[in-house]
Amino acid sequence: MSRRIKRMNPKPRDRDERKEARPFKAGSAKKAGPRPGGKPSGKPSSKPPRFAGERAERRPPKARLEKAEFERTAPEKSVEPLLPTKVQTVKVSADENNMRVDRFLEARFPGLSFSHIQRVVRKGELRVDGKRVDSKDRLEEGQSVRIPPLKLDAPKVVGELSEAAQKTLKALKEMTIYEDDDVLVLNKPAGLAVQGGSGMTRHIDQMLEVMRDSKGQKPRLVHRIDRETSGCLLIAKTRFAASHLTGAFRSRSARKTYWALVPGLPKPKQGRISTFLAKEETEDDTIMRIAEHGDEGASHAVTYYAVVETAGNKLTWVSLKPVTGRTHQLRAHMAHIGHPIVGDPKYFNIENWQLPGGLQNRLHLLARRIVIPHPRGGVIDATAPLPPHMQQSWNLLGLDASRFDPIENAPEE
Repeated sequence: MSRRIKRMNPKPRDRDERKEARPFKAGSAKKAGPRPGGKPSGKPSSKPPRFAGERAERRPPKARLEKAEFERTAPEKSVEPLLPTKVQTVKVSADENNMRVDRFLEARFPGLSFSHIQRVVRKGELRVDGKRVDSKDRLEEGQSVRIPPLKLDAPKVVGELSEAAQKTLKALKEMTIYEDDDVLVLNKPAGLAVQGGSGMTRHIDQMLEVMRDSKGQKPRLVHRIDRETSGCLLIAKTRFAASHLTGAFRSRSARKTYWALVPGLPKPKQGRISTFLAKEETEDDTIMRIAEHGDEGASHAVTYYAVVETAGNKLTWVSLKPVTGRTHQLRAHMAHIGHPIVGDPKYFNIENWQLPGGLQNRLHLLARRIVIPHPRGGVIDATAPLPPHMQQSWNLLGLDASRFDPIENAPEE
């Protein structure tokens, strides 16, 4: 597949040059300050510093808090998010563009239950530009949203767990790579959905019901990863933490790193992919397509990528750093530059390509690492190991999972 990849020039970001992959320079990382969990940048050496999270390959993975002043001797009093007690009208921000109505309410008011959100939307109490909407409708930047008075549902009484609930709790504990009073980080396995959908009976959100505390509070999702993607999933255990963590994602204070296996060798080896993405629904499926600026429902999406190691010229291990958080962003972007992720049923678009023997035809995408400010100070830095099917591929291809990850040098945009 031939394509032209432009070199990065200091042009305004809203130009149409957003549509191609462009190289990034290691030196640009200096503006971002020291990397979490790593050493300050200095003069390059022949042996680059290891990615701090790689040590997890040699012992059970766990999340770390930066040494910086994280003390729990006198925790702050939890501050509940303020819910509107009378009708208010708010504007949809740029970061909320193309967000579903129910996700918009969930992000603005983390304490709300799913049922309460559905109820106010279904009754027409919430209006967008004066019109009734469905919870799955998408919002556009600048729209006016009428929000009715909101309240928290009465907490459920926490009783003794059934045998099935105990098994669910055990499964969650086995996934846990970090936990404290406010935050939980799970290593979500591939194939397990984060939230329910059509015909979905088991998913993370449903499993979290068994973790209600003595006040009836259930841990809350603050972001999502695709069903077939494994790795780091951040969860808030309290309304206080949910409010802070949701704000960190909205302000792009959270840093996420993904690992993927793709066919061929991306050129340049380190680059920036910048496009607009819009949802395209067919009778059988829903995908994100590359769109033009101004298209209905189109949102700007930016991803940095870096080649870590190659297996001949047939397959390449790439590290990915999403700046924005659009649906299927990484999968659509890698397909856009001609290197779709191996095992992707939606976006793998290379005709007559044969999967090498021994590799499983499953999505080779891992939410490898998440770094985010902790609600009470310090930094959460969690790393997930390769899932079994990707570990098998790494072994067969001779890829060294302890290599330095060059995505560390990507700009903090």
